[in-house]
Order: sequence, then structure tokens, then C-alpha cells
Amino acid sequence: MNLSIVIVNWNTRDLLAQCLASIVANPPDGEYEIIVVDNASTDGSGAMVRNVFPDVLVIQNKENVGFSRANNQAIHAARGDYALLLNSDTFVRPETFEPLLAVMTTQPQAGAVGPTLLNPDGTFQASHASFPTLPRELAELFGLAKYLWGAYYPSYGPESSRQTRVVDWVGGACLLVRRACWEQVGLLDESIVMYGEEVDWCYRMQQRGWQVIHCPEASVIHYGGQSSIGAPTRKYLQLQQGRVTFFRKHRGRLATQILILSIRLSSLLKAGFCTVRLHGASHALEMREAYLAATRSHF
Repeated sequence: MNLSIVIVNWNTRDLLAQCLASIVANPPDGEYEIIVVDNASTDGSGAMVRNVFPDVLVIQNKENVGFSRANNQAIHAARGDYALLLNSDTFVRPETFEPLLAVMTTQPQAGAVGPTLLNPDGTFQASHASFPTLPRELAELFGLAKYLWGAYYPSYGPESSRQTRVVDWVGGACLLVRRACWEQVGLLDESIVMYGEEVDWCYRMQQRGWQVIHCPEASVIHYGGQSSIGAPTRKYLQLQQGRVTFFRKHRGRLATQILILSIRLSSLLKAGFCTVRLHGASHALEMREAYLAATRSHF
């Protein structure tokens, strides 16, 4: 088995069907398998896969165990030399698989490789970035980052993404990982429920001597954030928790405490802005609740 394609799903039945159909229409060369882990969806996702794509292995969870743990379940079951973590809200293109696999074949030091991510209209989407540092995180929390480092921050923009090169980390929406790498480094950190798990994984890979590669010859359509629509508080808290977990593991106690205080302060300021400037707008009210929840969170 050359390639195991791993898809975690939670209530994105129609997008999942589209994703699976795109793989069938644009399959990789060689033997491959598809493993779908369904995190207790209530929209009939699991039944859809079993009925429409009977060759796909479905792991049906009785509860939502989070993105990292669900991916790890599939990787444990995977038979391939490589595992491709693929979001359910992606659409595979004819040029997706082979350039990624070619990097793995020609660069044995590559532990992970990711493609260019594209919006549904074909425009560039954030695809790879540098590891978080305290100054950069503070700038982002207080709304200064895009003025300092450009509109695509924290990602590098399209001009910097046209060559295959070693980067710090690539997006988890489409991430190809070598078996020898994950067997040495370990799997995704299951304490990170969602958001930031690929940053931590790529960091640990590089700590063990593996390279992470951005491959612009490969591309994937990514709709983005579909499983968290309608849950702004959960999404915002998970984003901040992912930040804190990375710092707690890799940046030290002082930097972590400064980050937590900054998250609370910036969230309080944003909640006030929503109250004063956008009073009555439903989305603003939802985000105000998310920001206020962050000020109370213990992370």
C-alpha cells in the first residue's frame, strides 16, 4: 500500500461526498486506500459513505473525539507508506497527489509536505507559515500583524509560495506525512482538540531532523472552516487554546503567561468594540460572547 488518505468528518456530509468524489475522479497512481473517521455526525455522513463509496473504510465514533485524536485513529489503521491528512471541505485536483508523492520520493529527508491551498474561486489561500513567536502572536492579537507583515499573515503570500522549499509548517487541510517520520516523532498531540495541531507536529518533526516542504506544483481547493460554522465561541476558544498549548510546550513558562494575559486583554477589548460599534448585529453579538468567554477561560 503506497498511500492512505485520511479524512476526519463532523457534520459535513455534502462536502465529504464532494471530496470523496474528487479523489475517485483524480486518483493517485499506485495502490491507495481511503479512511474516513466520522466524529459522531448527526447528518447521516457515515451512512452516505457506506452507501455511495463502499470501498472506503469508515471508523464511526460514538462521540466527537476531536480532530487530532480522530486523525490518529485513522493513522493507526493506515497501511500506506504515506498518510495524507485531508479535510472533508477540500476538493482534490488532477495535480494534487503526484507532486506531493514526488517530493517524498526524491527528498528522503522530507517528513511532511503540503500543497498550495486555493479558495473555491481559485485564488491563493494561506498555505504555510513560520512558527509562532511571542512578538508575532502579540501583534496578531492586537490587530497589528497584517500591517507589519502583509495581508496573508500568518501565511506567506503567493509571491513567496511559487517554489518548492523547506518551510516551518504547512496547513493541515492537506498534509502528506511519511510513515518513518510519524513512527519516530509520534502522532498528533491529542490535547489539541482543533487548530494548531499541525504546527506542533511540524515543530516536533523538525526537532528530530525531518524537513517540512511546501510544494506549489500541487494544489487543493479548500473551502475552510465548514465544520465550525455556527459555533463561534467554540472555534475562538479552540484557536486560543491551540496557541497556548504550543507556547506551553515549546516557548517556556514566561512567554506562555504573557500570551494568556494578552489573549484575555485583547478579547476584552474586542468584546467592548462589538458592544459599542456593532450593537444589535447578530454576528457581532455572537463574537462578543466568544471574546468574553476567552477572558474567563483558564486555558
